[in-house]
Amino acid sequence: MIIGIDLGTTNSLCAYYGDEGARVIPNRLGKPLTPSVVSIDGQGLVLVGETAREYGLMHPDRTASVFKRFMGTDKKYMLGGRAYHAEELSAFVLRALKEDAQAYLNEEITEAVISVPAYFDDKRRKATKRAGELAGLKVERIISEPTAAAIAYGLYEKKSSTRFLVFDLGGGTFDVSILELFENILEVRAVAGDNYLGGEDFTELLVNEFLEKNNIPEDALSLRELGRLHKEAEAAKRAFSDSDEVSIAFSYNNENKELHISLKDYETLCEPLLEKIRRPVQRSLSDAHIRLSEIDEVVLVGGATRLSTVHNFIVKLFRKFPDTSINPDEAVALGTAVQAAMKERNEAVKEVILTDVCSFTLGTEVSVERADGSYEPGHFMPIIDRNTVIQTSSTQRVRTLYDNQERIRVNILQGESRFADNNLLLGSMTVNVPKNAAGEEAVDITYIYDINSLLEVEVKVVSTGDVKKQVIKGKSNDMSEAEVSRRMEELSYLKIHPRDREENRLLLLKGERMYEECTGNTRMKLDFRLRRFEEALSSHEHEQIEDARRRLKEQLEEIEKSGNK
Repeated sequence: MIIGIDLGTTNSLCAYYGDEGARVIPNRLGKPLTPSVVSIDGQGLVLVGETAREYGLMHPDRTASVFKRFMGTDKKYMLGGRAYHAEELSAFVLRALKEDAQAYLNEEITEAVISVPAYFDDKRRKATKRAGELAGLKVERIISEPTAAAIAYGLYEKKSSTRFLVFDLGGGTFDVSILELFENILEVRAVAGDNYLGGEDFTELLVNEFLEKNNIPEDALSLRELGRLHKEAEAAKRAFSDSDEVSIAFSYNNENKELHISLKDYETLCEPLLEKIRRPVQRSLSDAHIRLSEIDEVVLVGGATRLSTVHNFIVKLFRKFPDTSINPDEAVALGTAVQAAMKERNEAVKEVILTDVCSFTLGTEVSVERADGSYEPGHFMPIIDRNTVIQTSSTQRVRTLYDNQERIRVNILQGESRFADNNLLLGSMTVNVPKNAAGEEAVDITYIYDINSLLEVEVKVVSTGDVKKQVIKGKSNDMSEAEVSRRMEELSYLKIHPRDREENRLLLLKGERMYEECTGNTRMKLDFRLRRFEEALSSHEHEQIEDARRRLKEQLEEIEKSGNK
């Protein structure tokens, strides 16, 4: 079976297509969402998800989160004395999801469809595919998150000639996509977005406001203190859904510090972020040549769309209530499961033709003529414009710049700037040309971009007919198949925490963290329950463990309810 995976910035989840349609697969703790957090403990054991998040509150130096924002970059995370790229940390999350799927479905899982933000560039998409390979998965297809969400909402089963705007605001990335349905063809008309904008930024506003109002410099807090403050701010942000005023309480230098903030004041703080959301919406409409009034339906995706501030902004912006019939946290995963069923030719799934677009402009570097007849290097010449439907190909001709020129170098670029240096260098090719007068020799540069975002570049010397081809896989941090295999072996010594002991480890970590936060009688009572639970685990007696676990859970819930920390 091919499963579908939504690899998210804040949370990840997987789904499958069965007799009852697309269904989310619960993780080892019985929950649909697995936090995209990875820790490596003192014994070199990999913790993933909620357990890693809890461990990270006490050991932030051995924990990483929000790493999806840096997929495909050279940024490294030091955990347990070793360096990891974002795709390697993502591989741990994917491996945990794969194990959960195998346990739930009772069969081996080797293939998956994985979603990525529509605005992910070539390097980020390749890094996501590598993460799947490092997790032991054959990635059947990389699908854009808004397209997956559109499938989940059943947009392909609605009436023909319908236009949809998918508004996808997750924990760390924002995408807006405009799709049009015609018969059994679901076509992406335009995408825009921001890879560094999401729900985490709305939480960070409250963290910064708390620090500013209490005159606390950010660098005065330890990583553990910052983690605790972030946790409190996240809870306060969510509380705005039920209240017009929230509070954040935090102990700093043995003094209790507080922030009381109204929804109105918080919305004022959010205005710069909301403006960052507005711009991609406007650009996508412009690129698709569609007016806002021509959008038939607005679909919400991503957990951050639950925020009342964001939801109210969306209603005002689009002048209509969006479709929220599917849990926005689960929509993408469900869509990837349907896409996986299509790949398997599942007869229960209506076949639909999906078209995607090139998210960024692809081009090359050229020199342009100045008014005085001289040439200025470093300019960008587009070959495939952004939001061109793929699969596509396009050709541009360039000529030699000076007499007796013997070579032409083709820099392969991705981006929107007029200047080559401001765009992403994907690779380069050099071809030999016959010596001749300036401008007499030329090459035709053809870019071919396919549905999985693989770019093939062909350079043909016009006078000789010589052709040179190259498939671009991304220059920075790229790995060959052999290198992927080697890295898989290197990472295999790190064992993910066993599924059957996950709940116990999580409960102990939560108890230890809350013990540090409590004082007085509460701390003494909690210490007693923690010791009893540890003794029960050592006994290996099932009934004794279950009883001790239940009592410890009740104690923790009582502490959380009373707020005695």
